[in-house]
Amino acid sequence: MGKKFPAQQFLNRELGLLEFNRRVLAQAEDVRVPLLERLKYLCIVSSNLDEFFEIRVAGLKEQIGLAGVAVGADGMDAQHVFDLVCKQAHQIVERQYQILNDDILPALEQQEVRFLRRTSWNEAQRTWVKNFFFNEVMPVLTPIGLDPAHPFPRVLNKSLNFAVELQGKDAFGRNSTRAIVQAPRVLPRTIPLPPEISGCKHGFVFLSSILHAHVGELFGGMVVASCHQFRVTRNSNLFVDDEEVKNLRTKLQGELPQRHFGNAVRLEITDNCSEQTAEFLLQQFELSADDLYRVNGPVNLVRLMGIPDLVARDDLKFPPFVPGVPNVLQKKGADMFKVIRKSDILLHHPFQSFKPVIDFIQQAATDPGVVAIKQTVYRTGVDSALMEALIVAARMGKEVTVVVELLARFDEEANINWAARLEEVGAHVVYGVVGHKTHAKMLMVVRREDGKLRRYVHLGTGNYHPRTARFYTDFGLFTSNEEICADVNEVFVQLTSLGKAGKLHHLWQSPFTLHSQVLDAIQRETKLAREGQAAHIIAKMNSLLEPEIITALYEASQAGVKIELIVRGVCALRPDVKGLSDNISVRSVIGRFLEHTRIFYFGNNGANDVYLSSADWMDRNFFRRIEVCFPVLDKKLKKRVLDEGLNIYLRDNHQSWIMDADGHYKQNPSRRSAPKCAQLLLLQDLSKHPVTEPEAG
Repeated sequence: MGKKFPAQQFLNRELGLLEFNRRVLAQAEDVRVPLLERLKYLCIVSSNLDEFFEIRVAGLKEQIGLAGVAVGADGMDAQHVFDLVCKQAHQIVERQYQILNDDILPALEQQEVRFLRRTSWNEAQRTWVKNFFFNEVMPVLTPIGLDPAHPFPRVLNKSLNFAVELQGKDAFGRNSTRAIVQAPRVLPRTIPLPPEISGCKHGFVFLSSILHAHVGELFGGMVVASCHQFRVTRNSNLFVDDEEVKNLRTKLQGELPQRHFGNAVRLEITDNCSEQTAEFLLQQFELSADDLYRVNGPVNLVRLMGIPDLVARDDLKFPPFVPGVPNVLQKKGADMFKVIRKSDILLHHPFQSFKPVIDFIQQAATDPGVVAIKQTVYRTGVDSALMEALIVAARMGKEVTVVVELLARFDEEANINWAARLEEVGAHVVYGVVGHKTHAKMLMVVRREDGKLRRYVHLGTGNYHPRTARFYTDFGLFTSNEEICADVNEVFVQLTSLGKAGKLHHLWQSPFTLHSQVLDAIQRETKLAREGQAAHIIAKMNSLLEPEIITALYEASQAGVKIELIVRGVCALRPDVKGLSDNISVRSVIGRFLEHTRIFYFGNNGANDVYLSSADWMDRNFFRRIEVCFPVLDKKLKKRVLDEGLNIYLRDNHQSWIMDADGHYKQNPSRRSAPKCAQLLLLQDLSKHPVTEPEAG
């Protein structure tokens, strides 16, 4: 492979994830962003941090507990990383609540969107809240007094709870001084008040405020000395021993309930909580002071995500748009098979609609010529028109094969339910390869035409999930190219059958060829540069972590290859280091939509190879997942991918951040010039009703 670079040339993954959340948090700070969207960005940071603690911090704690000295490519051991993570995570959370309390809530109040604090309730509001408590809240509460017969309860992961300090004796003469009140998940965390009660168009009260005001009603005859909300985050990694699993679905069904009760990794409490109560809770959850996060506000900001939907103020939200549809598919009832036979079709979500993918499966389900449908399912949602279409197809006697990934994190339960429903109607349901997540996005339809069988394929960079297709940027390709279709068929055979992996014509596939093919493509550019020829690599992805790929990029840079990387999240490569990566730039684009496309461009001596993929450049994608990377062969579509997926982002000076050699990011210095916002320009070019007004970062 060539020389190995020292650990100092690699950046840490966990710290990179926190840097990503700083960039998301900056969206909440940006006054040019519509106000309710700023609130959403705050919620997204909270949601991201939840998963960060559930998975990444939980993993660090497990490594520390094993007392191992294993280190990553960056050379840091788990304890060192954990110490740095704690410091930075506390900074992010503190800033998050500063923005909420000092900027967003006051600005919302000026727009008559108010969160009424119990200290400011008037008589009418107190009466309304009291009635709501007795009618809607109290009947579903189960307060638990702590005594020898009632030990500290099992607290659900990320649930809202209250630690209550009491004085006096209860009905049985017990001197219990503590109780826990768990807020049922069926209760909303923010409750809208009628305008005539709130005194504004959109008034809300927090469930925590209602409980605080009336918690004494749960402990008749006793005095409530204090009441503080808290929330615990738990390890949510599912442990499934590949060698012992005989029935993966049955094993997962047994494991999923335990996810809510994994080891605690973080405790969130209000900042006015007493030291005594904080210490008591830390002891109960076996946590240390580093794991304690005091917050000035609700302990679960994620629950504020629904507020914009409850506020009818379009002027405080991103301008609406209708996704476009390619001209060849705009005719009502267009024959998808006829159109695809004529030429490949490229869809760019969310600027273009996901509906053609749904139409394709629905047509295939009822088309008398279709004999078989095969699809991979990673994330598809609880309600899915695609899955319903597959069920219809199976009922109509077509051969339906679905490769369901049961270990798609946090979607396991939905996928298990779809698998059961598909099996009930006679579909073939398989769970891929044990030890390798099936992450490839593939759909194949086999149709009898003129006495022969013909295959049609859809390949994508994102999930078959209509809802996320409205918020994630992804490419999808329809093709009937015989060699690509044969490749996809071969991958499906691997997933459902047994045997050696066959050679593919065009697709690069993990865990077999994707890593080596990417390395070969990088090294080909390196060779061209050393021979004095033009050499260029552009790659767009979510994460860049795999050490061997990073090393190859360093070597390519030293040979003179121009390398432009667009990495939304974590990048372990250090750009712009003299003598190491002078020719590498790294940028991240954070905007209205979550950047999710994986695009790889290699100049290849004028061939201008363009690939789309389901895989990031990470160890797991290369070696522990089933992934596909597919070429865009049609020249017009290749140009579209280059223009819409890469070049426009390289010109973005509005939502792009430039990474330095230490892994820190600064907003593009050219943003002071005429604004070029990639996502807005794509909306204007591709959506049916273009957004014309300037859109804030």
